[in-house]
Amino acid sequence: MNSIRVHIGVLGFALLAGLTAPAPASASASVDSGTVTATVEEQRLDRAVPQEILKRSGFDGVAPELAEALSRARSYAQARGIVVREGAELWQRAVDRAQGRGPADGDLSRDDDRPLYWARLGMTREVRGWEPGFGLTDHQRAALLDALERTSRGQTDILPHGKGVRRIVVTGFDPFTLDRDVRISNPSGATALALDGTVIDTADGPARVETAVFPVRWQDFAAGTVERTLRPYLPRADLFATVSQGRVGRFDIERTNGAWRGGFPDNENIGRTETVPVTDPATQPQWTSTTLPYEEIVAADTGRFPVYDNTSVTEIPAGGTEPVVRPDGPTPGSVARAGGGGNYLSNEIAYRATLLRDRLGLHDTLPGGHVHTPVLQFGAGNTDPATGAVTDPEFVQNRLDIIAQVRAIVVAAASA
Repeated sequence: MNSIRVHIGVLGFALLAGLTAPAPASASASVDSGTVTATVEEQRLDRAVPQEILKRSGFDGVAPELAEALSRARSYAQARGIVVREGAELWQRAVDRAQGRGPADGDLSRDDDRPLYWARLGMTREVRGWEPGFGLTDHQRAALLDALERTSRGQTDILPHGKGVRRIVVTGFDPFTLDRDVRISNPSGATALALDGTVIDTADGPARVETAVFPVRWQDFAAGTVERTLRPYLPRADLFATVSQGRVGRFDIERTNGAWRGGFPDNENIGRTETVPVTDPATQPQWTSTTLPYEEIVAADTGRFPVYDNTSVTEIPAGGTEPVVRPDGPTPGSVARAGGGGNYLSNEIAYRATLLRDRLGLHDTLPGGHVHTPVLQFGAGNTDPATGAVTDPEFVQNRLDIIAQVRAIVVAAASA
């Protein structure tokens, strides 16, 4: 029961359906495919569902366009310029599509986050297998991939704005558990696309929302992607919320985050079971806490799904050896085994963002923490991963409702 409790906020539907995690792959997280050494994520791109999603959204030309542009590069500097431009254009195209600007270029609903995910993987695979006519070191190729990842995720586009407009930072995630069902969409990523650059009305005046999307990969988090992205902006923000998909049928405002990785495989089928690796581990706390106004959020009428103030954690008590579930939060001196949001990357982004807030000296002045959305479910009769359609009306309505409710939660938090 403890293991189910630890993961349920992470995998929601997968665990409730009684499904087990895929076995971790080798540490290299790559598969040799012809002349291209593709990652595990990139290998999924050739399946029928991703190709259908790309075609039905008009994003199927993104990777070929990058390949054509790179074929004209005559230096690393030119290649970097191309990658930065194309990555930023992909992010903006996905945001514009989600917010109703320009043609939809296909019959998939505009709120769909999956075209961005699969198009990015097509781009990274092109960069990984590109053979230029000039010398390109492994370090330079890695730098190109890093630039592409950051720009196509909105991580370099979290812009400060002028006086009189408050600033809110919201983050989302890629789809995950794709070996269970490659059709999966992540409502937190869809929310990021829907809210990026929008202005919301709060009790204290207008607030501009800036967003970014993060990968579901342990290694990227260990390499500091969260801190690198958020550090320049948190001191200038008025509120932040990390958002991810959590439990079935409910929102949770996670009160406490734990410094523990529980080992569930990521999108590269790699698991990590360890203390969350951070800089200056000597001062690393076992727990961090939300500073979002959770009481006001829970009391607000934000939408169709119930919203809970989740105080439960799993800990090893001081002097103990076995994990214990604590419904009311951690006890003094305990060691973390799961925050309210589990011990997967949902918990980890919450832990890292709130630890960064605290290390920047903003605990008492910056509201911030984690919001778990309901699991995004397909409609009745479309739940079989092997035979089901890539979308259906109930699936779309569920995603739209979740997006709208996250927006309402952000408004409630900013107005408190």
